[in-house]
Amino acid sequence: MTDLHRLSIREISEGLAAAKFSSRELTEHYLKRIAKIDPQVRSYVTVTNDVALAQADAADALRQADQATALTGIPVAHKDIFCTQGIKTSAGSKMLDNFISPYDATVVAQGKNAGLVTLGKVNMDEFAMGSTSESSFYGATKNPWALDHVPGGSSGGSAAVVAADLAPFATGTDTGGSIRQPASFCGLTGLKPTYGRVSRYGIIAYASSLDQAGPMARSAEDCAYLMNVMAGHDAKDSTSMDKAVEDYVANLNATTLKGLRIGIPKQYFNVAGLDAAVKARVEESLKKLEELGAVLVEIDLNMTESYVPTYYLIAPAEASSNLSRYDGVRYGYRAENPQDILDLYKRSRSEGFGAEVQRRILIGTYALSAGYYDAYYVKAQKVRRLIQQDFLKAFEQVDVIAAPTAPTTAYKIGASLDPVEMYLGDIYTIAVNLAGLPAISAPVGFDQDHLPVGLQLIGNYWSESQLLSVVHQYQQATDWHTQRAAIAEENA
Repeated sequence: MTDLHRLSIREISEGLAAAKFSSRELTEHYLKRIAKIDPQVRSYVTVTNDVALAQADAADALRQADQATALTGIPVAHKDIFCTQGIKTSAGSKMLDNFISPYDATVVAQGKNAGLVTLGKVNMDEFAMGSTSESSFYGATKNPWALDHVPGGSSGGSAAVVAADLAPFATGTDTGGSIRQPASFCGLTGLKPTYGRVSRYGIIAYASSLDQAGPMARSAEDCAYLMNVMAGHDAKDSTSMDKAVEDYVANLNATTLKGLRIGIPKQYFNVAGLDAAVKARVEESLKKLEELGAVLVEIDLNMTESYVPTYYLIAPAEASSNLSRYDGVRYGYRAENPQDILDLYKRSRSEGFGAEVQRRILIGTYALSAGYYDAYYVKAQKVRRLIQQDFLKAFEQVDVIAAPTAPTTAYKIGASLDPVEMYLGDIYTIAVNLAGLPAISAPVGFDQDHLPVGLQLIGNYWSESQLLSVVHQYQQATDWHTQRAAIAEENA
């Protein structure tokens, strides 16, 4: 079959169960596509051919023995920030270019237990710090919709592999929009769960109080299948919540759109830099939800101007602490012929880290330094609480909050955006991480250059099932999520 890559996760699962094709045939199909198409997209850092085929054969054996789950034998791509036993885990950095993980991240282990087949590890902004996937040591991944544009970041590789049909779905992480913004730029659905819903064990840390893993796929239904595997309590992660996991697939139609109150923050639609085409597509999608029964309610989110400065104090501060372990001594990159221990530290870090990572380490270290800790870091944490309270107050009036996912569509590769300009592009996504809330991005059309636009829906705590259900019903009434880039139509 030449069109296996066009099937949804449900269709793949049903096809495997009915023996229309085997997991090995499916896996070989994707590996051929990767070999042919990925040199143009550059989404994979490591393709695990032998591992994938061995896992596919094992999955087929489980099916023969009638021991398969719904996902047994379905391929997946992992962001190269998830530790994978025996496979390079680089976090997109020269610092970890030689690091072979001795263990699996919980998300990877849960995927293996469910019978998922690992196609490989995909590219990302270095240590998840970026919005374009250009800061990777391995070079820029390209947007399948327009190869001279970025796929977003930091989970740009995860978005690109799905948008180019080089994997049916992928894992990502979201510290300030790193699942949702690439999903928006690449015309996909991406879910950032509530903080503590998915284990962070084995995810290379950027900012520990903000990082959260989630699924990226074409549709809410496909994301729901992967969430069923990813979510759950993990004793190895002290921030993981011991809370029962819903069946996200079974609940896809559980939330009724009739009477659903969708909050429209007026501050979000008056942001300087909001592209007119993005605003128009988002407003059209809200009108469609209204036609399906939802009620649009104008709300105030008064802390909007505090989002960017608060995030860009807290996240770099945590990054400077987390990245202090990369010192050239224990593992990772080590400078050659150091004169002494201080020279080893300095050169290993300056040679091993890229410019954006160094910038954030410096900002974070400054914010944590004596004399500035109270003035910057502590104050930012107090404002963070005010941002959270602002959302909770809004949720007293509405069920979900709607916003653009990003103020623009995808940037051109090499666009001369200064760092502050790039940070301002995160205005709609970072507050969700500061507050620990769940949010989802879904495709809602294109701009004048036929680049995808995303709608973001923000939910109250533990409302992942509701968000998936709302987007699923929107996707039953529209076909934006079924649109494919020209490169995805190529057959291997």
